[in-house]
This record gives sequence, C-alpha cells and structure tokens, in this order.
Amino acid sequence: MVTEEAANRESAAGLWCQSSLKHLFSERETFRLARVLCAAMVAVSCFVMGCGSNQEFPSRPLTLICPWSAGGGTDRIARQVAVQLEEELGVPVNVVNATGGGGVTGHSRGALASPDGYTLTLATVELNMLHHRGLSAIGPDDYQPLGLLNRDPAALFVHKRSDWQSLADVEAALAERAEPMNASGTAAGGIWHAALIGWVAQCGLPSESVNWISINGAAPSLQELMAGGIDLVCCSIPEARAMLDAGEIRCLGLMADERSPAAPDVPTFREQGDDWSLSSWRGLLCPRGVPPERVEVLEAAVDRLSRSPKFAEFMDSGGFQTSIADASEFTEFLSRSDRQFAETLGSPAFVQSQTAVVRPYFFPICLGILGLIFVVPACRSQAAVATEPSAESDVRSWSRWLRPVVVILAVIAFVAACETIGYVLATAALMWLLAIVFGATRRQTVGVTLLAAPLLYQLFARTLGVPLPWGWLGW
Repeated sequence: MVTEEAANRESAAGLWCQSSLKHLFSERETFRLARVLCAAMVAVSCFVMGCGSNQEFPSRPLTLICPWSAGGGTDRIARQVAVQLEEELGVPVNVVNATGGGGVTGHSRGALASPDGYTLTLATVELNMLHHRGLSAIGPDDYQPLGLLNRDPAALFVHKRSDWQSLADVEAALAERAEPMNASGTAAGGIWHAALIGWVAQCGLPSESVNWISINGAAPSLQELMAGGIDLVCCSIPEARAMLDAGEIRCLGLMADERSPAAPDVPTFREQGDDWSLSSWRGLLCPRGVPPERVEVLEAAVDRLSRSPKFAEFMDSGGFQTSIADASEFTEFLSRSDRQFAETLGSPAFVQSQTAVVRPYFFPICLGILGLIFVVPACRSQAAVATEPSAESDVRSWSRWLRPVVVILAVIAFVAACETIGYVLATAALMWLLAIVFGATRRQTVGVTLLAAPLLYQLFARTLGVPLPWGWLGW
C-alpha cells in the first residue's frame, strides 16, 4: 500500500511538473510572439513615417536660429520671417536665440545642425568675419544659401554741434590731429569697426589716427557720442534713426553704392570722392547636405516671403533696407563679401588696430593659473600623505629644478597653440600638465582637466562675451 501510494504521488507530481512546464513554455512563447509583433509594428510604422516624410516636406516644426539677442534688429526680422514661413510651409517655425561669442554660437549651431532641412539660420555679416578673425572655423562654405533679405550700409555720425560737415573735414582732422580721434559703434573687431578702419586705410591715413572704443552696440555708442566721450560713431542708419530724426546727430556719409531710401538726403562716400563701401547683411541659410528637393521647397518659400508686400511693409516700418536676392545671387554675394573681408580684416591697418598687450584670452589665462596656484598645491599636499619619505624626497629634488621650467614652457605653449587648437583644448592640456607637475592624484588631475576648462570657457565666452578661439573643436 505504501509503495502504491508513493507511486501515485510521484505520478501526480510528474503530471503537475509537466503541466507547469507546458504552462511556462506557453507563457514564454506568448511573450516572444508579442515581442516579435511589437517589433514588426514599430518597423512598419517607422517605414511608413519615413516614406511619408520623404514624400511630404516639411511634416514637423522648423527651428529658426537667431545668433543675436531677443529684441534686437536681427531678432525682430527673425520673428517676422518665422510668422511668414509658417504661412508658406504650413508648419510651426520656432525662433531660437543662440547668442554668445559675438555671433560664434548661433552661426556654428546652425551650420552643424542635422542637414534635414528642419533647421534654418538667419545669418548676419559676422558669418563672413568670424573665420577671418580666427574665432571660429565656420564660414559661408558650411551653409547652403536660401535667400538674402537685408543690407544695411555703414554710416558715419557726429554730434550736431560738431564742426565737421563732410568726410573731407574728418579726413583733414585725422591727418592734422596729434592725438587719435575716439570712435565707436560696436565691440572691437565688429562690422562697424572694420568699416571705419577700412575707410581710414583707404584714405591713406595711419590706423593710429583712430582710437576705437569697444562698446557693446550702436545705442550705447550714440549715447557716449552725445555725452562727449567719443568723436565719431560708425553704425547703420536704422540703428541711429531716432537720434537722426530728432536732430541730435548728423550723418556725414553712407558707405554704399547708392543713397538709402531710409535717408535720401545723406550722400554716399563715393559721391564725396571716397571709393569705399561696406554693409551688414541678413539672410536665410540651411546646413550643407540638405537633400536637393527639400532645398527647393525652402528656396521657393523664402523667395515668396521676401518679395511679399507684407514683408516689405514690415521692413519699411522698421527702417531696414530691403535687399532681396535669390539663392544663386546670395551665393555669389557671400563669396564677394568673404573676399572683401579677408582683405579688410587681414590688412595691416586692421591687424594693427587689433594688436594689444592683453589678448582676448589673457584674463582666462590669469584665472586658470591663479586657480592652479591655490588648488593644485592643496591636492599635492593630500597626495603627499600617501607618499613614502624617500619618494617624497625624490619628488622635491626633481621639482626644485624642473618644475619652474615646465610651468614656463607650458604657459608659452598654451599661448602659442591657443589660436590654433582652441581655448578649451589648450586650457585642458595646460591644466592636465600642471596638475601632474604639482603632484595631484589621477582623480584630481582628471577632475580639474574636465571641469575647469569648459567652465572657464562658459564664464568668459558666454557670460562675459570675451571672443575666445575655438580651433579644432569648431562648435
């Protein structure tokens, strides 16, 4: 009886195990089948969506990058363009103000965006200038032009009580004065600085005859002109419109081929015998590599937008000088402008005007070195605790003679390489080397290298607006 009962129990247990295994196997098979079906559905959906996106463009919102701050002239035009592009393309267009680095951030972000046609950039004249100044590797060749919208020539302004009535008066004053004449209109190295220095050089006058005061924008420069702090302001007529209409300032000439409808009474430089012209510009571009069929859609939309009465009315009311050119004409214009700026920014007059004992990255160097002086020795003292006496003695003996030499050579190499490889990489290499020389641990060396360099770049380039070279990174 016991044997039979045990056999029945084993038989029941076997049946239960078999049933459980079948149930488990069934659940696994069901789960596998569900996964296969889900994967198939996702693949089919992606395929269908991909086919749809190829057949219909655009099918989602676009991003329009503005390299300058909200509220400025470029931002105002960007938001008008976004509104009209939405009407033309039937999808939302979002304006993103990517500011910093004197236009470097926005123009680089637009050029390096995914070439799918969903990111456009309202580029400005700085696109022709940044790579010639060594601030970025980005240039016109990194973009596919869609259309030119606006050109604002540079103009020369003086106070209403000034004795200068024409360009000839200013030229004579520049040639006769023993001290340089103070001028401004934007930050050093900007478009208006290049315009004035180029004219001074074209007149055969030394660049030392003008002392350019770096002021962030035309509006504060005009205020300084009214206060008597500077003698000349070089900027566009729309930027000076309010004071010009109020009679507080006088415009001596326009750096253009013909007079501006915004100021028909102002003569051009060429009318006064100076063959010189230079303008800022704004235009729409997309990254290189966008599929040709999508570029055609964007070009057509930009062309309709720029030639519409609505856009013309907006530009007239804002005092902007409309200058319409299609994609091919815009491409030729960019090439001409790039050659002109290569000559102007590379001229001895402009290079000399930009030469100074304190370079743009002088203050970041000082801050980085000061940080190493105070932080790295503390790291070294902690590392020395785990060092045996003999090893510590060897380190002190070695560092007594070699450490100062390595520090000096490292700083010299940093200054020499910063323009080429970029501030971030050069700073990281400098801090890595100095941290090792001062005896920091591996973890501390890695931490200082990875954190300090980008943080210093953010502080000076993004927050304080110091133009730091990007070099190999190019972002």
